Amino acid sequence: MPEQIARSGLVLEEDLIFEKSSPGRIGYSLPSLDVPEKEVSDLIPPSFLRREPPPLPQLSEPDVVRHFLRLSQWNFVPPHGLYPLGSCTMKYNPYLNEILARLPGFVRAHPLQPDQLSQGSLRLMYELERLLAEISGLDRVTLHPAAGAHGELAGMMMIRAFHESQGNPRRVVLVPDSAHGTNPSSSVLSGYQVRPVPSDSRGLIDPAEVSRLMDEEVAAIMITNPNTLGLFEVDIVRICSIVHSKGGLVYGDGANLNAILGIVRPGDLGFDLLHLNLHKTFSTPHGGGGPGAGPVAVREKLAPFLPVPVVEKEGDRFRLNYDLPRSIGKIRAFHSNFAILVRAYAYILSLGAAGLKRVAETATLNANYLRSQLASHYHLPFDRLCKHEFVATDRFQQRSGVRTLDIAKRLMDKGFHPPTIYFPLIVPGAMMIEPTETEPKEELDRFIAAMREIAEEAQRDPSLLTSAPHLTKVSRLDEAKAARQLDLRWAE
Repeated sequence: MPEQIARSGLVLEEDLIFEKSSPGRIGYSLPSLDVPEKEVSDLIPPSFLRREPPPLPQLSEPDVVRHFLRLSQWNFVPPHGLYPLGSCTMKYNPYLNEILARLPGFVRAHPLQPDQLSQGSLRLMYELERLLAEISGLDRVTLHPAAGAHGELAGMMMIRAFHESQGNPRRVVLVPDSAHGTNPSSSVLSGYQVRPVPSDSRGLIDPAEVSRLMDEEVAAIMITNPNTLGLFEVDIVRICSIVHSKGGLVYGDGANLNAILGIVRPGDLGFDLLHLNLHKTFSTPHGGGGPGAGPVAVREKLAPFLPVPVVEKEGDRFRLNYDLPRSIGKIRAFHSNFAILVRAYAYILSLGAAGLKRVAETATLNANYLRSQLASHYHLPFDRLCKHEFVATDRFQQRSGVRTLDIAKRLMDKGFHPPTIYFPLIVPGAMMIEPTETEPKEELDRFIAAMREIAEEAQRDPSLLTSAPHLTKVSRLDEAKAARQLDLRWAE
C-alpha cells in the first residue's frame, strides 16, 4: 500500500454568505464627516440611482474573513502538492515574485499618471519586452493581451492587418487537429475560415498534408510546438518553409514554451509571431479566471500592427507611444495586468539564461520519468520520449468498465489533483499529464504509486473507482445536471 497523503480531517462546513447574514451587523466604522453632508441625489442623476439598496449580506469583519478563508481551504493549489494539469502547466509560483509585485512603487502606481511619474513601471515593461523578444527569437513584443487566448486573437488580428496591407486579407487559416480549441475560435473571430490539418501516425503534423492544403488563400498556420500530445514537431522548419513559400505566416501557440525554454527559440525555427502564456512558462499565478497575461512577440515586419500604446526608450527615459498609424488599435484598458508582468520579470531575472534552460530540462525529465513508470499500467498511444507532458488513456481499464473520469475521481482520494482529461480530442479517453519542473522526485514517486494502485483497483474492485471520490468534502457530482440545473439562491 503506497503512502497516502489524502486524509479526512478538520474541514469546516460553510453556509452561503447570505445565509450567514444577521440584520444590523456591520464590519466597518467610518469617522464623522468633516465636510457638509449632501444627498446622493444631488450628486448623481436620479435615473442612475437604485430605488432600494441592494440586499447585501450584513456581516462583521471576522464573519467575512472566516467565510472566505474556509472556502479557500476547499481548493487545491500547487503549494498543496502535484497539480498535473497537462497543457495548463500549473507550476509553483515563487513567493519572491509575490513580494516584488507588492512593492509600493508598483502597487500604488495609477495607470493614468503621466509618463514622467511612471518611469519605473515603463522601464520594467520595456525590459520585459526585450527579454521576451530574446527568449522567443523575435523582434518586438506587445504586453497588452490579458491571457493566451486574448494573445491569439491579437495575433490573428495583426496577421489580417498585415495581409490587408499587402492587398489581400486572404480567407483561410490552417489549424492542426491537435490544437487548443482557442486556435480555431481566434481565427473565426478574425474573419477566417478554418481548414483542419490531420495528425499523422506519429501524432505530428505531416508536411505533405500542409503542402496539399497550402495555397495563396491561406493567411497562416497556427502551430503549438511541442504539441498537445507533448511531442516536438520534428518537421517544423520544413513546414514553415512550405507556408512561407505561398506567402503565409506561421503563428506559434506558445502554451508549451515551458518545454523548450532556453533550448530552442521559435523565431529561429521560422515562426513569425508567438503568444507567450506568462502563467504557464514564467510562473505567474494561474487559475480562478485570472488575472493573466499573454504577450505576443512578432517579427519586425509585423511591428507596425502592434496594439497601442507601445513603450519606447528615448535616451534614458521611457514613454508610451500611441502613434502607430497601422496598429490594430487598443485591445485592452491601460497596460495589461501590470502586477502579473512584474512577477514574470522577477522570475526571468532571478533564474537567468541558465536557470530558464534548466526549467525546460527538468520539466522534460520529470515528464519522461512519469511516462516510463506508468507505461506498464496505462496505455500510452505515443510511447516514446516526450517533452514536458505526455498522454495516457483508459484503454486497459475499460476492460473492467472503468473510464478516464473514474480514474481522475479516484486520484482525488489519493490526495492529488486530477490531470487534464479527455484532451486532446484526437485521443479517446485521454489523460494529459504534466508534472512541471517544480516537483521533486519524492512527489513524483507518490503520484506514480497512486496511479499504479488505481490501475490495480480497477482490476480488483472497479466499484472503488466508479463511485469515487470517497474522501473529499463533496462526493461524486452529476456534472451535466449541475451545469443544466443551477441552484442559485438569493437572500430574501
